[in-house]
Amino acid sequence: MSQIISHFRSSVEHSRQEVQDRAHEWAESQGLETKYVDLAVHFIGASGIPKMDVVGTADPYFVAKLDSNITFISSVQPNTLSPVWNELWKVKNVPSHANLHIEVLDKDNGNITDDYIGNINTTVAPGAKELTIEGPSLRRNRGTFWLKIDSEPSKDTKPETRAYIFDGPIRYTRHFSPTVGRLTNLDDARLYSTWKMYLRGVRLFFGDTEQPWNKNYKAAQTIFQGPASIAVRSTIQAGHRLLYARTSSNGFGIVESAKDVMTILYGGQEGTISAHRVKPAVYTYIISIDDDSFRFSETGAAFFVDFASKHALHSNCAQAVRYSGEFHPRPEGGWEDFNDETPDDQVHWELVIDNNSGTYSPDPMMLPTLKELLEYNFPGFRIHAWDHNDPRLAASREACRAYALSKRGVQQDELQPHIHGGETVLHDVSVRSANGVPVGSPPANGIPTLT
Repeated sequence: MSQIISHFRSSVEHSRQEVQDRAHEWAESQGLETKYVDLAVHFIGASGIPKMDVVGTADPYFVAKLDSNITFISSVQPNTLSPVWNELWKVKNVPSHANLHIEVLDKDNGNITDDYIGNINTTVAPGAKELTIEGPSLRRNRGTFWLKIDSEPSKDTKPETRAYIFDGPIRYTRHFSPTVGRLTNLDDARLYSTWKMYLRGVRLFFGDTEQPWNKNYKAAQTIFQGPASIAVRSTIQAGHRLLYARTSSNGFGIVESAKDVMTILYGGQEGTISAHRVKPAVYTYIISIDDDSFRFSETGAAFFVDFASKHALHSNCAQAVRYSGEFHPRPEGGWEDFNDETPDDQVHWELVIDNNSGTYSPDPMMLPTLKELLEYNFPGFRIHAWDHNDPRLAASREACRAYALSKRGVQQDELQPHIHGGETVLHDVSVRSANGVPVGSPPANGIPTLT
């Protein structure tokens, strides 16, 4: 049945794209000028969704696409047949003849594939819309979906060169895996958490610039080059799926102010004062080409011990990224002169970000662009973008870690990936493979050491 539904979805997507392409070709042949609009799509909710689980009801979410060029993935609404999302999606420079395609799915936490409920196709004409969710069998009714579209003419002088630009809100999801926490014997959920944040205007700043994998870096060669690389990538991609799994228990939020960024950076053991303060910690990040997402986790997270590249793990072994490296928060001027008696909301916070990634070796000439992008997304934060060889970076990073050790009760083995006994994430991936999940196997001599 899953193969039939998959084939149906693929056929629908192909037919829809073919119709769009022919419409665009016809408009061009007639010398018609394409008009561009800025959209605000308000996804309200749905009702009448069929019961998908033997036990319970459904955990619905949806994936929306504009002409297959930009994608929006909603939050998961647990145990309901009448989900209310109330989520907003703003996109600039959209052709006025664009198609909005929405697939509604049921999150199945026990399987790698989620249940398909149905799909919707509509224009981007403004107004409130009540739409039928069409199922895979003879276009049967699978419920009703409500949304509202606001539209205004694009103000961009060259919208055709910067089409489908995501414009907010800045949404994020926090993924935390109890499995990883159990395997690594960690009580602090932050140390087995990953974040995915959707940044505004990535292509406005970076254009088509990409950072390909570093062909001169041995660990990257192991991942992307040679016959054994297929097995290495399969294992890393299985780890990525585990760490970035979408479940009904994911945390969701929106960044609207500097305070929201501070809240994401809070850390420490639950029940302690430090749990509600900005944590002196270093994070590993990548900016993805696929969806313009900013993906990161604490550099000291123990799940990294299994993998050849922290950045490849976050990128899902992408051949290229927009940018990658590490970052850390700090009070204005650095952690070395900070006093914990100063409340966080009375501090001018800064983010120090770099290009410290051997796997992708990002071009240092793009650091000013990276700085502009983050200033655009995080007003209220001062951004320092420094090359990985800059002595200011080393001093600031070490001051951050020293403060964590001396003032916040962080242990030395939390600063670098370390297993406190028990199984590893790689072992868990292997077990899943043995149980029929196609994740691949590591090379005979094991995964290369962390670099």
